Amino acid sequence: MRILLSSVLLSTLLSAGVLAQSPGIQTNRQSSKVLPLPKSEDGFHFMVFGDRTGGPQEGLQVLAQAVKDSNLLDPDLVMTVGDLINGYSNSEDWMKMMTDYRAVMDGLRMPWFPVAGNHDIYWRGPGKPANEHESAYETHFGPVWYWFEHKKSAFIVLFSDEGDGTGAPRDFTNPAHQRISPAQKAWLAETLGKTRSLQHAFVFLHHPRWVERTYPGAQWNEVHDMLKAAGNVRAVFAGHVHRMRYDGNRDGIEYITLATTGGSMPGHYPQAGYVHHMNLVSVRPEGIKVSALPVGEVFDPKKFTPEFIAEVEGLRGLPLGLTNVPIAIDARGRGAGLVEFKITNPAQGDLEITVLPAAASGEWISTSEQVQLLLKSGETKQGSFSMIRVQDGFSGPVSVPSVEFRTELIRDNARIPLPARKVNVPVKLQALPDDFFKAAAPQVLQLDGKSAIRIESGDHPLPDGPFTVELRVLPPSASVSADLISKAEQSEYALNLASNVPGFHAFIDGRYVSAIATEALPAGQWAHLAGVYDGKAITLFVNGKTAATVAVSGQRKTNPLPLYIGANPDARSAPAQFYTGVLDEVRLSSVARYAADFTPAAVHARDEHTVLLFHCDAALGPYLPSDSAGGRYGTFSGVPQLKAP
Repeated sequence: MRILLSSVLLSTLLSAGVLAQSPGIQTNRQSSKVLPLPKSEDGFHFMVFGDRTGGPQEGLQVLAQAVKDSNLLDPDLVMTVGDLINGYSNSEDWMKMMTDYRAVMDGLRMPWFPVAGNHDIYWRGPGKPANEHESAYETHFGPVWYWFEHKKSAFIVLFSDEGDGTGAPRDFTNPAHQRISPAQKAWLAETLGKTRSLQHAFVFLHHPRWVERTYPGAQWNEVHDMLKAAGNVRAVFAGHVHRMRYDGNRDGIEYITLATTGGSMPGHYPQAGYVHHMNLVSVRPEGIKVSALPVGEVFDPKKFTPEFIAEVEGLRGLPLGLTNVPIAIDARGRGAGLVEFKITNPAQGDLEITVLPAAASGEWISTSEQVQLLLKSGETKQGSFSMIRVQDGFSGPVSVPSVEFRTELIRDNARIPLPARKVNVPVKLQALPDDFFKAAAPQVLQLDGKSAIRIESGDHPLPDGPFTVELRVLPPSASVSADLISKAEQSEYALNLASNVPGFHAFIDGRYVSAIATEALPAGQWAHLAGVYDGKAITLFVNGKTAATVAVSGQRKTNPLPLYIGANPDARSAPAQFYTGVLDEVRLSSVARYAADFTPAAVHARDEHTVLLFHCDAALGPYLPSDSAGGRYGTFSGVPQLKAP
């Protein structure tokens, strides 16, 4: 093995600003991590590990098994293709994940060499450093780009998550963040020149940047031309996509993407390319051989062509033609509906599809235990079955019936099972009779700081114009800060408390406009809050008195997110900023109900302007019915409770 930097020169180079590693490692990146070099003999094998990211903690056990397998196979060295840890975290969490990963990998009896992936580098949360986790990575794993020589072969590691150099949060989906920087490209050109005389060169990076459809901004052709011109680059290895993929031999260079070594997958489906594995690379003077090594099996990665991957992915998203008509249940808890499906086989081989209604024992029953279809290529078949809720009442949670589709592709005398797909059958509450609300005894809604009421966007069609949102609130302390009712996410509206000070917020003309009271609500006392938008101003009323008003102009901005009572929706529709305390008489109206001070009603009445009205007096299982037209309702998120006032 050739020594590329002498120890005598090392300190001189560092002091001169030339960044380097320990002898044998060449880089222009600063890192205190010393990477040991492999032993030197003629002809050798090395391993490549796939992603660890996204899997559960048990994925470390898969990684540990890969370490044991590698020790048994005894390659000269082990490479990775990035995403060593789950990352996307602050420094404290990052350090723990790094320590856990290294503790496993340090069990290897041969040297291993890291590649940086987005999960290893990206910082999420407050306090983001300028280079995110890049410095920590180079301190504990090694430089983000480097090369070393072993047995007349060059191992070149590239960094595919540099960002765009602006300091903006790095995002591999952004085409501007998919390019290799001029600095790294210059280093690569210099490295390829230095290693041109070696028999072989291998390149490793995290993202398969050569897949132009996925990485439109990568400009990989320029990098490929550099690798081609070198004349000795045999293969490029990447990961990230968590499935095996082979993009062929391009100008003598094999392009190979690994699946996972402990990372997340939709299941264990080796024949479809979803498998925890390592790639074994056999290097000889005349060339290389690459094999995929899962437990007990060997795969040829060349079978996972873009065409095959496209076929499998098409089957994973195969249109099921499933009817989306919800099963309506009434106030007694009874309901029934017909589930229909229609499937066409787009594959070259046959498909065997087993449709399994997942009925809950004692609650739902189905007219069929299973429906099995065998579809020739291009053939279309359909089927149906009924789902019936046979349980009376709502004494316990209402389960949602589901349908599981199990698919096997029959091709080349082999059966290739694909990930099963489970589809929930929607269930809705029927419109209730008016006397349902009149007969209910008065109650209030108790929220525990982890629960809320969710109303889907389609269940509260609020016109783009004047509206009123109002409720009664009983703050339990003098320091409540939470959303009481909200649809706000860079749009829409909310009523909230900030240290018991109420506020009404509406997104108008591209920004939030806020009407905020000047006094806090007393703890332990009921208060009525109303937010009114009349097209010219937003006004907050507290106990019927004008607390704040702000003139506005422009259009409201709407969104398709759910409305939450007792929380605020995030961008993924999940609840956040929960309220702890009691609420009652929540009403949303498509009119500006109040133009001057008024006396709040103890119980709101339904009229033609009522979009939603929750008296909070009675629930039906997980549903909180709305005293409004159209059978509208909210569903429990968490465990809200109704209790006597």
